[in-house]
Amino acid sequence: MTTVSGIPDASDAPGAGGPPTAKDTPAGEGRELLPVATAARTRAALRDLVRPDRARAAAGLGVLVAATAVGLLVQPLLGRVVDIVADGRPAAALTLPVVLLLLVAVAQGATTTYGLTQVARLGETVLARLREQFVERALHLPADRLERAGAGDLTARVTGDVARVAEAVRSALPEMARSVLTIVLTLAAMALLDVRFLLAALLAVPVQLLTARWYVRRALTLYADQRVANGAQQQQLLETIGGAATVRGHRLEDEHTERSAARSRTAVGLTMRSVDLVLGFYGRLHVAEYIGLAAVLVTGYLLVGDGAVSVGTATAAALYFHSLFGPVNAALVLLDDAQSAAACLARLVGVTDLGRAAGDGSSPGDGPAPADGSAPGEGSAPSGGPAPAAVPAQRTGPGPGPEAVSAPGLAAVPDSEPAPRPAAVTVDAVGHAYGAGRPVLHDVSLTLAAGEHVALVGTSGAGKSTLARLVAGVQRPTSGTVTAGTAGAASVALVTQEVHVFTGTLADDLRLARPGATDAELRAALATVDALAWAEALPEGLATAVGEGGHRLDPARAQQLALARLVLADPEVAVLDEATAEAGSAGARHLERSAAAALAGRTALVVAHRLTQAAAADRIVVMEAGRVVESGTHDELRAADGPYATLWRAWSGSRDAPRS
Repeated sequence: MTTVSGIPDASDAPGAGGPPTAKDTPAGEGRELLPVATAARTRAALRDLVRPDRARAAAGLGVLVAATAVGLLVQPLLGRVVDIVADGRPAAALTLPVVLLLLVAVAQGATTTYGLTQVARLGETVLARLREQFVERALHLPADRLERAGAGDLTARVTGDVARVAEAVRSALPEMARSVLTIVLTLAAMALLDVRFLLAALLAVPVQLLTARWYVRRALTLYADQRVANGAQQQQLLETIGGAATVRGHRLEDEHTERSAARSRTAVGLTMRSVDLVLGFYGRLHVAEYIGLAAVLVTGYLLVGDGAVSVGTATAAALYFHSLFGPVNAALVLLDDAQSAAACLARLVGVTDLGRAAGDGSSPGDGPAPADGSAPGEGSAPSGGPAPAAVPAQRTGPGPGPEAVSAPGLAAVPDSEPAPRPAAVTVDAVGHAYGAGRPVLHDVSLTLAAGEHVALVGTSGAGKSTLARLVAGVQRPTSGTVTAGTAGAASVALVTQEVHVFTGTLADDLRLARPGATDAELRAALATVDALAWAEALPEGLATAVGEGGHRLDPARAQQLALARLVLADPEVAVLDEATAEAGSAGARHLERSAAAALAGRTALVVAHRLTQAAAADRIVVMEAGRVVESGTHDELRAADGPYATLWRAWSGSRDAPRS
């Protein structure tokens, strides 16, 4: 499925029948945030990310082990120097240990640099793989699911969470690897000197373990809450800034300022709690250091007094334990980074798993053409009052369809009608809801014959855009099936009301729909939608920079750009969701002609903003409260004097009595 344009339609706002958002409830209650992966699932995902680079991981770890082992020769050599001085030997005896110390420093520096480089490369490779996977899966997220979560949640994950994981990979991962190796090998070296030194050093371990447990039990939930609070803060800022004109128009500045301040206070409060947690963590670590060092010094004093070890050996043991201060503190302090990064990684894995589940499922029109956005439109039916009875979709216009059931007020299809064309799209008993108690579509059945143009009309909130998204494959129905093509694999493209113009040249923006298109093909697509003249009139023609920081395209030209993408993508089925609504009265007819040219030769489902566009369709399907209530040509539906005739009179301003 190809989405040729789009960002969310304003008709999805609460009260317009769209999916529920945080604005439907006070203070954002009821927002359904995107999922967060469990700890087990996060570990499994991390293993999957590292698996392709196992050889590099093993090589880096092996080199770091060698570097750490070489570095552990420093303390015994210093102990040897102490023994030489204590025994009163000549100064020449110090030459060998000093030379060995220099060689150890050079070897340790070289091997450590190489090992950390390998670990850093591993981290960057895994990070790049995570980013690519996150972006790929995020593009498959269901539009209604994103709307329920709010833009702030996904924005916080794309920005803050990815940055936090990246920081941990670049700094914490190499340091953690080296620290853990140093701790393990140093304790082993102390045992080689005398196992009693090791036992003395281990007196610090209970305090360190209790400190780590105390910290971890509080940090994981605290950092998760902090990320959620930051997401809520961003969501509020996005809503306030994005709707600034409306906020000012309704004199809601103070209310929105207070909402932003409240969410900021929550985020700051959680940050200060994390600062207090870290301070308590460091204080407990210092206590453990004093306990361990005192135990090793007392043990050394007693052993030297008994003649069990030399002064140099006791010195080496004390230096070994002192050298553990840095690695132990680093490893435990890195728990702060690890817990924060783990919370962020769990949020990213939650999104990738949701996107994978959405991407693996079957949907109509999963074709090879690239997507460049997705756009929800209007949604659920208004609540209250009985819904009209469902009327089967029917074909009465040019090019017969597979169904021929008469709607009220319409003449039956003659038996002599030509044989039906094969179905390009079949919607069978589809129902859809954005949440419990929020049904949008009710048992909708609709068939589009190959090459047929069908217009969807109805009042706001009738479910037109939801049905369009289901046909386009952007969302999946709660019940029923939607298939495209005889094998269910026809390409489907969606063009929405609002268009995102990507940053880059105009040619690059067009090639999103067909990366290998030549300049001649780009010009042909623009000419098809009557946009070539203004495109070539740009300062640098197709090479003109557009989008953020580039040449600004007005809404009508941006929509023609989207239609040109549609031509380049060349799908079998095209879905237009009020794609001409942004042009305004002056440019609507021109844009409608562009849309008609882009749809020529392909099956089309058009959510019609202007009924002149519906009147030109082969068939018009009228929706009310999530149900199909009428189907037929423009003339037949006007003659039926039903809902469409009412809409037409309101649209055209005609008060003439309908024809019988």
